[in-house]
Formats: sequence, structure tokens, C-alpha cells
Amino acid sequence: MTMKEAQAEAEAVAGGDLGGASLWHDAWHDLRRRWIFWGAVAVLGVVAVMAALPGLFTGRDPNEGCDPNLARLGPSGEHWFGTDLAGCDYYAQVVHGARPTLLIGVAVTLFALLIALVFGMLAGYYGGVLDAVIARLTDVFFGLPFVLGGTVILVAFPGHGVGAMTLVLVLLGWTTMIRIMRGQVIAVRDADYVQAARLLGASDLRIMVRHILPNAVAPVIVVATLNVGNVIVGEATLDFLGVGLQYPQVSWGLQLNQAKDAFMSHPHLLIFPAAFLSATVLSFLLLGDAVRDALDPKLR
Repeated sequence: MTMKEAQAEAEAVAGGDLGGASLWHDAWHDLRRRWIFWGAVAVLGVVAVMAALPGLFTGRDPNEGCDPNLARLGPSGEHWFGTDLAGCDYYAQVVHGARPTLLIGVAVTLFALLIALVFGMLAGYYGGVLDAVIARLTDVFFGLPFVLGGTVILVAFPGHGVGAMTLVLVLLGWTTMIRIMRGQVIAVRDADYVQAARLLGASDLRIMVRHILPNAVAPVIVVATLNVGNVIVGEATLDFLGVGLQYPQVSWGLQLNQAKDAFMSHPHLLIFPAAFLSATVLSFLLLGDAVRDALDPKLR
């Protein structure tokens, strides 16, 4: 047996590789038996297809073919969800509104997760001055309220497209995950399998990627799953307040903004986007709860 083979076998026996793989295998086995998990996945699957391929659900453009004479009509065979204030088909707007809402929620969470994994790992593993600098920077951003901070930034810099919304929400949405990642790394960096890999001459990068990350990332993944729903709510709130996406863009938050003054006389303007928004957010929350329970052996 060569020295490299011996090192690989010793590291595997130490538990750095097997522990993470076993955790995820057991979690997936547990998730497959949960109807809540499959229900949430089914709803999110429909929303994802709606966002990626809206043409499968409607052949109408949300901002074309509008007739002011047909404004605020209730649901009918011609217009399933009725029409909006400009006489546009409301079903088409709800379908097309899924794309920016879901895109911003997922993109913000992925970028925030990447920031948390990289800087949380570095802060927790090396400690010292680097940890102190990252911790203080995190405290600064943690003190900025999510919706209020987003409102102030977006008001100061007009022209709010999907890219600008994503950037602002990433700027305000990474702090919780980086704290959890840092704490998890600190908890496992002195474990026996990490010490064994270090004594065998493994580099810091290999230790972090092969041994610490698989055994520290589970709680962060849970928070990231829950965070998608929170970001979607934040994006919809900013749109509702008029500082997020702007017309002629279409999103569920903008539709709620449009409906706020006409709910009593035309309730369909609020009910349909609110129902889709609520179902999407609830599905992400239920998915996060299911993943959390599956990853925590004490909750099985």
C-alpha cells in the first residue's frame, strides 16, 4: 500500500468522509417517508415550471391585449382569474409573476449561502484577527433591518430590476447563515478525524473541503431552505411598498400593490396572487422543516 493510499484510508476511517455521507443518506431515507416533503416538492415543482416555462400555462402576454373597457372583470371562462385595472388578463399576470419572484428568492439564497460557506469556514477555521474582522462586519450588516434597509437602498438608487433587487437582498441576507456556519466549523474543527487528517499532512484546503464542510453544512442548508421563503416575502413586500420591481414588470408583489385599493369591490385582484405567494412561501417553510427534522437524529 502506498503512502497516499494509507492516508486516504486513515482519513476515511477517521470519519471525515463517512460521517457526512451517512448523514445525508439517512436524511434522504427519512425524507422519502414524509408526505409533507413530497407535498412541498410538488407545489414548488409546479411553481418552478410556471416560472421557467410560462407558455405551458398560458399563451397570453401579461402586458398585451389589454382592454380598458374590460377592466376589473371577475373570473370567467374567457379570463380565468378576471382582469386587472388596465383590462389585462389576470391569469397571465399571475403565471408570469412567478418568474421574478422565484428567481430572486433562489438567487439571493444561493449567493448568500456561498458567502456564508466561504467566509464562515475561514472565520471558524482560522479564528484570530480574521474571525474578529468577519464577525464585526457581520454585526454591522446584521443591525440593518431586512425590509427597511432594502427600502432605503432602493429609494436611493432608482431603476429597480431583478438584478438590483437580488444585489440589495443579498447584501442584507447573508448574516444569519454565516454565523451558523462559523459556529458549526468551530464545533468540528478540533474533532478527532480532523486532527488525524492534519497529522497525516492534509492541507488546510483539503481539511476544510473534505472533512469539515460535509460535517458542518447541514444546519446551514436547513436555514438556506427556510431563507428562500423569507426572501420571497421580503421581495413581495418591497414590491408592495412601491420600491421594488416597477411596471411593466410583473410580480406577485406588484399585483398585491395594485389590489390594495380595490380589494373590497374586486377581491380577485388580491386573492389569486396572495394564494400563489402564500403557497410558495409555505412550501419552502415546510420543506425546510422537513429537511431539518431529517438531518437531526434526535428529531426522528
